[in-house]
Amino acid sequence: MANEKSEENNVFIGKKPVMNYVVACLTLFNAGGKEVVVKARGRAISTAVDTVELLRRAFIKNLVAKNIEIGTEELTDVEGQKRNVSIIEITVIKAESE
Repeated sequence: MANEKSEENNVFIGKKPVMNYVVACLTLFNAGGKEVVVKARGRAISTAVDTVELLRRAFIKNLVAKNIEIGTEELTDVEGQKRNVSIIEITVIKAESE
């Protein structure tokens, strides 16, 4: 997508349990990251939203969604069929309060 600064602060959502991605985000923040981008596509989008919500409610109370981008990617499967897959990128930051 548009303003990708670095791949270091990205968490790509897949088929693992939600807590795995929450821990990945916490690790990036604890390493001094100012913002984390949670990326997912297709069925993993709901896991991405769950990850950000769990992170905000249970671990980082002052977490704010700075930006949410949605879109569509065209993928080609193994048979050569093209299909559209929805994507989401949620950029989260720690708010300055506290």
